[in-house]
Amino acid sequence: MIELNRNQQKFFLFTVDVEDWFQVENFKASIPFDTWNDRELRVEQNTHNLLDLLEDVAPGSRGQGSDGLSETNQRIEPTNQLNQQNVRATFFVLGWVAKKLPGLIREIHQRGHEVASHGSNHHLCTAESAGSLQKDLTGSKALLEDIIGSRVVGYRAPSFSINDDVLKVIEAAGYRYDASFNSFDKHGRYGRISTNGFRKTGIAYQISESFYEIPISNLTIQNSTFKIKNWVLPLGGGGYFRLFPYMFFKKGIRKILQRDSAYSFYLHPWEVDPGQPRVKNAPASFRFRHYINLASTERKIRKMFDDFRDCRFVTCGEYLESLVFSRL
Repeated sequence: MIELNRNQQKFFLFTVDVEDWFQVENFKASIPFDTWNDRELRVEQNTHNLLDLLEDVAPGSRGQGSDGLSETNQRIEPTNQLNQQNVRATFFVLGWVAKKLPGLIREIHQRGHEVASHGSNHHLCTAESAGSLQKDLTGSKALLEDIIGSRVVGYRAPSFSINDDVLKVIEAAGYRYDASFNSFDKHGRYGRISTNGFRKTGIAYQISESFYEIPISNLTIQNSTFKIKNWVLPLGGGGYFRLFPYMFFKKGIRKILQRDSAYSFYLHPWEVDPGQPRVKNAPASFRFRHYINLASTERKIRKMFDDFRDCRFVTCGEYLESLVFSRL
C-alpha cells in the first residue's frame, strides 16, 4: 500500500496528454485523420524530453512501473525536499500513439509513471454513440495493458469532452477513475457533469463505490465590488499556462492548494516543442492558441517544480489510493 498522509502534505498531480502536434482538436479541419500517417512524428522525442525533465527536477532511483494501486507495494516517505523524492506523473496515452510507439509507452511505465488512457483516435466522447465510445474505451485500455503488462485504471477524454452519460460508459468499461472534468465554462468543447450529491474529498468526487472523478484544477472567484460571481479562472495548465504570466499562475496554484491540499495540472508533449511544423491553413485563433509561448514552456515548468518543491508529486492513481485508504 502506498502511504500518503493527506493531513500533512499537499499533492501535485502532474499529468501529460500524450498526443502529437497534428492530432489536436483545433487542427482537425486542416489535418484529416486519414493523413496522420503522413505527418512528421514528434511525440516520441517530446515525451522523452518530458521524462528527462521529470528526472532532472527530482533525481533519484526509479522503480518498476506503477499503476498507482496497492499491489505495487511502493511507499512514499514524507519529505519537503523535492530533490530527495521521485516525481511521479500520469501519462494519458492516445491509442494511436501507443500502436506506433509501444516502446515509448513501456519506457513511461518503467520509469515509474502511471500509464492511463486518452482514448484511441482523439474523437470527442460527446460526439460518439454509446456503442462506439464503449469500443474505444475498452480497446484503448486493453492495448495499453498489453503493452505495459499492468492494469490501466485511469482515463481522460479528448478535449475534456464528457457528460454524465459518458461517465457511465467510462465506469462500465472498467476504469477506476476519470480525469476529464474541466469547470472552465468559456470553452465550447469542455463537457459538463452534475457534481451535486457526490462526496468530494480533496479535489476528487466519488461518483460510485469504486469510481471517481479527478477534475482539472481551476479557481472560482467572487467579487461583490465588480459584481463578479462564480467566475472560473482556467488554471489547470495547457494553453492557459503558456498564455498567462507565470506569477499569476503561481498565485492561483497557491490558492488552490490552500483550498484543496491538491492541484491537478495538464499539458501535452508538443507544448515543449517550439520547432514543430506550422499549420498555415488553420484559423488564426486556433494557430494563436496552439503556438503561443511554446519556447518558454519548459522554463516555466522547471520554475513551477522549484516553487512547489514542498508538494508531493504523485500520480492520479496514487492520489486516489490516498483518498480510499484515508477512510479505512
